[in-house]
Amino acid sequence: MELHRVDEAPTRRGSAEWFTGTVWMDPIVETRAPARLRAYRVTFEPGSRTAWHTHPLGQTLHVLSGVGRAQSRGGPVQTIRPGDTVWFAPSEEHWHGAAPGTGMVHIAMQEADESGRHVGWLEQVSDADYGAAGEA
Repeated sequence: MELHRVDEAPTRRGSAEWFTGTVWMDPIVETRAPARLRAYRVTFEPGSRTAWHTHPLGQTLHVLSGVGRAQSRGGPVQTIRPGDTVWFAPSEEHWHGAAPGTGMVHIAMQEADESGRHVGWLEQVSDADYGAAGEA
């Protein structure tokens, strides 16, 4: 058994390379091989969001609080709320973040591939793509 104490892994701010706006990440677990799970509690301030990205083995999001948005490339922007769970398939291009006037917190879970890679970052989400859902 391993116990991961909350104060052993400090909150870190999301990089401007990967996020628009202010995003805070709290690591939950990064398992060692042969396990591959990585999980984070991610807090998005209103209007903040990830860049477009993929995960080699997919990603699950579970919304804890607030109102958010999520979109797969070519699909509609979806509003996500507390209790909602979102699954992105392996290599599916997508983004997620908070609504314009409301922050959002979710748990993000993904597995690393054989090389240890768990995410592939792409370009930033345009304001037009982000705004496609209207106000939430």
